Amino acid sequence: MKYLKKRRMVIGKEADLHQEDPMSGVASLFDVGLVFIVGLIGALISAYSLLDFLSPKTEITMVRKNDNGQVEIVTKKGKQVKIEKVTDKQLQGEGARLGIAYRLKDGKIIYVPEGSE
Repeated sequence: MKYLKKRRMVIGKEADLHQEDPMSGVASLFDVGLVFIVGLIGALISAYSLLDFLSPKTEITMVRKNDNGQVEIVTKKGKQVKIEKVTDKQLQGEGARLGIAYRLKDGKIIYVPEGSE
């Protein structure tokens, strides 16, 4: 009988060694969530070409429209970022005519410099 008792104890101890922690499944789900979030951030950066915006050598011009309907022009040259707000006010001053802009039926705008044929 001693032999059977020892064996049962060993089997019981081995069974305790192979039990898994119930929180290990939650930790695995957390790891999967982190990998998904990092992948999503990488996809968004590549989709919106944000890496170009962070590079100091690139020049970018974007036109944004706020919820209020106000238009902003964002210009980046090197490390300098400039934001200009567009208004409906007419300006006065001295200047030279540079050319003519035409709006096509499909909404595109074409600029023709003065003096070109």
